[in-house]
Amino acid sequence: MITSTSVRRVALVAALLAVPGVHAAEVAGVKVNDSIRVGGSDLLLNGAGLRSKLFIKIYVGALYVGQKTSTPTAIYDSRQPRRMSMRLLRDLDAESLHSALVDGLKNNNSPQELAELKPQVEQLAGIMKTIGKAREGDTIAIDFSVDGVVLRLNEEVLGKVAGQSFAKALLKVWLGDNPADSSLKKALLGA
Repeated sequence: MITSTSVRRVALVAALLAVPGVHAAEVAGVKVNDSIRVGGSDLLLNGAGLRSKLFIKIYVGALYVGQKTSTPTAIYDSRQPRRMSMRLLRDLDAESLHSALVDGLKNNNSPQELAELKPQVEQLAGIMKTIGKAREGDTIAIDFSVDGVVLRLNEEVLGKVAGQSFAKALLKVWLGDNPADSSLKKALLGA
């Protein structure tokens, strides 16, 4: 027997399903928010994708920006806040994370740029070593601004590295000419 209570429940469920969701996408079983708030700024999902290496799923990456764009230079030259979020799909130690970032920096920045950024790279290494071992399901986020970067593990601030040029160089790890993963780059750019 259909009651007015069951009709109301069905109507409520239908109304809730019609409301735009909190999640914009799902990548490798990980739900990705379509927007986030970082500090005082609302950021939009520019794109999300899977980082893998030799068929091993490493993390789901999501790039958040103030204004969506498909142009890498518009993102790393922006003076607006940005966030690169990495939801781990396997356990990783701090040395592996740091090594991958250093390789990405080397592949996307000139030797002269790297020499100028050496103090910031060393500072980032020190911060990353405090992670110890990141576990499957953890989220590592890097917030980018004109002041530099802030590194977070599961929303807990681990440390800050100053310098707009360092922030730009670090974003090139994912968006540069020789990204860590070209298919992830395309996904982060919304392709």
